Amino acid sequence: MDIQDEKKNLLLDMISFATIDGHLQKKDFDFLFVLSNTLNVERGGFMALFQQPRVPIAVRTKLMRLQQFYRLALLMQKEGNLHTKDAIVIKRFAITMGLNPEVAKNILKRMKNSPTSPLTIDALTRILNEE
Repeated sequence: MDIQDEKKNLLLDMISFATIDGHLQKKDFDFLFVLSNTLNVERGGFMALFQQPRVPIAVRTKLMRLQQFYRLALLMQKEGNLHTKDAIVIKRFAITMGLNPEVAKNILKRMKNSPTSPLTIDALTRILNEE
């Protein structure tokens, strides 16, 4: 799967989360739109995602949101590191996603300290449990 497909899949997952009750609130749409711009997904491509069939998903757990955040952080990394401006934006996204800012900061720190080693689900769970 190429990086553009990964970005669209992340957005599709987040659209599914945002529309779990059958409605999309304006603040959720705005958040998704800003995220799509940050990921360099063209507007037409972003709007087309709302027309794609989605698989119903269970209610978001903290771990699911943390995984989404981590995927987002990975996609926002450019050439192996997260630029300062991107780090500020992604920390705001973490808050919007309902994550503890300290957890987001911890993940970004671990990503920076080990840019070539991905975090496992166990590592994400430990970070979440440290909260």
